[in-house]
Amino acid sequence: MNRLIECVPNFSEGRDLTKVDALVEAMSGVTGAWILDRSSDADHNRSVITLAGKPEAVAEAAIRGAGRAAELIDMTRQTGVHPRIGATDVIPFVPLEGVSMQECAALARRVGYELWDRYRIPVYFYEAAATRPERVNLENVRKGQFEGLCEETLRNPARSPDVGGPPFHPTAGAIAVGARKLLIAYNIYLNTSDASIAKEIARAIRSSSGGLPNVKAIGVEMKTRGLTQVSINLTDFEVTPLHRVFGIVKQEAQRRSCAVVGSEIIGLVPRKAIELSSEYDLQLENFSLTQVLENRLAAVAGILPSLPNHTAEQAALQPLVNTLREAIQEFSDRALDASKEAFPGSRIRIERGPEDAAQDHLEMTYAAADIYERAVQLEAMIEPSILLDWTTLKQAAMAAARGALESAEALLPSLRDEGTIARIKSARAEIEAKLSGKHITARN
Repeated sequence: MNRLIECVPNFSEGRDLTKVDALVEAMSGVTGAWILDRSSDADHNRSVITLAGKPEAVAEAAIRGAGRAAELIDMTRQTGVHPRIGATDVIPFVPLEGVSMQECAALARRVGYELWDRYRIPVYFYEAAATRPERVNLENVRKGQFEGLCEETLRNPARSPDVGGPPFHPTAGAIAVGARKLLIAYNIYLNTSDASIAKEIARAIRSSSGGLPNVKAIGVEMKTRGLTQVSINLTDFEVTPLHRVFGIVKQEAQRRSCAVVGSEIIGLVPRKAIELSSEYDLQLENFSLTQVLENRLAAVAGILPSLPNHTAEQAALQPLVNTLREAIQEFSDRALDASKEAFPGSRIRIERGPEDAAQDHLEMTYAAADIYERAVQLEAMIEPSILLDWTTLKQAAMAAARGALESAEALLPSLRDEGTIARIKSARAEIEAKLSGKHITARN
């Protein structure tokens, strides 16, 4: 049996990606530990890096990352919308296979003492590793954040770290180290810049306020996007699945005269969590099957843990194959009809002008190219039994995109609208970039 754990260090840097690269480099190269994912956010000014592997190896990688963060991140200058107490804010250990929660808690405590011995960074223990009841909840530990907690530890022994200090490390602050179950970091975006609305909704849904079970949430402003965000930690997705959270936030937003415009999963997610909500539209942005924890373990480390059932992947992907194939056929049929109506000499009476037909062709071009991009992103995770279907689908999407664009370009001599002409002329480079894979974006 594999002995596997996950560790998800959160660092208080999400703007200077060269520093994040240095953190990843510091955690790389430990035999038996693998970096599965990284995600950075400028508004939160925070990066989440997912490690997995053998317990002691993962622990060593996390310790090295915290040491590098202490060198690179100065908390006296750091700002961001996410609560934090140190350059490395949290280091949670999560049992995956062959390791108990108690073992992860013991590992967390050993890591805490090692962080103090090596770097003189004080440590708080939380969740299953907590040594005091009031520190089980991370929110209690982090109350006051770096600035407030740094001062309070000097005058209030009840807030002192579990290991080391006071005082805090002068620039790296403190670290919360814990052991917990698998957690899903899930953000939902609202089409309002009023942060008070996001905060109201967060208060309504979080369990500590009487909302949904196993939900922690805060509301923040996302200045880079001109939106607000309900930032959620889902601590038990089987009790409260993703679609349940999304639906309640959507209802709460409508009550406040705004709307949900998208959602995102930060880091990795267990396959079962996606399966439980696969029938619902979560308006997920940039989600890929490479974000599924089991898939990343299989791809990076050659390990497929038994949690949850791997055999469900084909059942989950086959409907997607069928749906996309039907979409391709619809695009092809519409393209043929539009061509017959628009081209001079057609025996079918022209009911719409060439401008309308050109717009239809462009719409079909981009829709088919998007399907092609999606197929390429997912291809590495496809089961061999449906790979032929997937390859056929990808080829059909490429042909549909290029065929629709050629139909639009053929209409150029008959067009009068300068905007439509310009869009058609500029589409070729963008579409070819999509079809060549240069336009595809995916998390590492």
